[in-house]
Amino acid sequence: MKSAALLQRLEQQLAVLRQQAAPLAQHATVSPRFDRHLFRTRSTHMQAYVDEIADNMQALRHAADNNSLAQVVWLAEHLTAQIAALTRESAVWSLREWDHASPAVARWQRKRLQHQDYERRLLEMQQQREQRLSQATTLAEQQQLHNEVAALAARLARCRSALDNIERVLAQITR
Repeated sequence: MKSAALLQRLEQQLAVLRQQAAPLAQHATVSPRFDRHLFRTRSTHMQAYVDEIADNMQALRHAADNNSLAQVVWLAEHLTAQIAALTRESAVWSLREWDHASPAVARWQRKRLQHQDYERRLLEMQQQREQRLSQATTLAEQQQLHNEVAALAARLARCRSALDNIERVLAQITR
């Protein structure tokens, strides 16, 4: 049986998927995105789907170690379908139309996603500036980059505060 090659290939696909889904891991939607036959989780966070795939990968390794051919075949096909579905979803995430909940909930959900995107971009900008700061050679450049990092940290704090407020409002609306 070529289970070692199969496991290695699926591990590689899972690693690529983790990289693609990482920026979206904590982002949520109004309702689950996938059929219950494909994913058991009912979470609206991308990370929950990645975690389920990792759990199934673990089960596949266990089945391969026990030479359970039927289980290996089923899990490999299921994992392939899950990885393909999540890869497609992460590719079109920004283009996805909102699920139509009540207008108030949908508006606050859009605000939450917008602020989550702001947060992601601010984190990326802050990391870039910190990296440049660690490589800066002149004092003027270091001071400028330090000021930019501080400003981005303040913007990030305001963004996270706004996200907390949005989450509180959503919790009140959906009670």
